[in-house]
Amino acid sequence: MDIEPDLVSKVIEQGAVAQLANIEGITIDFVSDGTGLEDGSVDYVMLFNILHAEKPLSVLKEASRILRPNGKLGIIHWNYDSTTPRGPPMSIRPKPEECEEWAEKADFRLIKRCDLKPYHYGLLFARRE
Repeated sequence: MDIEPDLVSKVIEQGAVAQLANIEGITIDFVSDGTGLEDGSVDYVMLFNILHAEKPLSVLKEASRILRPNGKLGIIHWNYDSTTPRGPPMSIRPKPEECEEWAEKADFRLIKRCDLKPYHYGLLFARRE
């Protein structure tokens, strides 16, 4: 899911090249409109460079809503480092600790923190029951 139709198309194309049959691309503004998916309908949610949006807790609560019991949430975001070549302005770029705090408020527990050098960090969470 992404707001950018070109990005969605590219993922679908790359999935076809890799012969992956389980990829569906959806163009949607899920920050404003939610995912439109049913409660407990997915096993894994990946949030990539999106939690600098206006409502990060709402995005995380939507992820929790659509995850099955024991579902996993992966977050990848830009490092909180002004030397990264692109990414959101430092004034809105979330620190890993902020993402952890927001995720806990959305009923997730941290499983693992990863340094994804050179420009990103990763966090893996499980949905609390």
